[in-house]
Amino acid sequence: MSKFAQFMKGNKVTKENEFHPVTKSLCDENGNPLEWEFRHITSKENETIRESCTKEVPVTGKPNMYRPKINSSLYIRKMITASIVTPDLLDAELQDSYDVKTPEDLLMAMVDDPGEYNELAAYVQKFQGFDVSFEDKVEEAKN
Repeated sequence: MSKFAQFMKGNKVTKENEFHPVTKSLCDENGNPLEWEFRHITSKENETIRESCTKEVPVTGKPNMYRPKINSSLYIRKMITASIVTPDLLDAELQDSYDVKTPEDLLMAMVDDPGEYNELAAYVQKFQGFDVSFEDKVEEAKN
């Protein structure tokens, strides 16, 4: 028996999807907010999302020196989008109904109340294992 038997993939706990009401604007026939389905993203998916939202910016006063800068709003939006199973934000018919062409734009059109969007962002970050929101970390780093 391997000394790493407990670490083998077969022993890894599977993270279950969750359902959560996102907006009061989309309701069922009884007037209850529709529940959206969310999945856990992997560390690798998260890294890809973060890299896609990061660009190199010049360091002031230091020619030919650059530092990474992340667009935190885009990062959160892409993380939320990657987490959503239902509704399918890639569905062309759903995108067309809101007159948008990307999953991120569809998310913003469907959840167009800023308070609800902030609650969604907080929920997804907690669901993905971030105890402190990314935006809170950015604010903390600034101070």
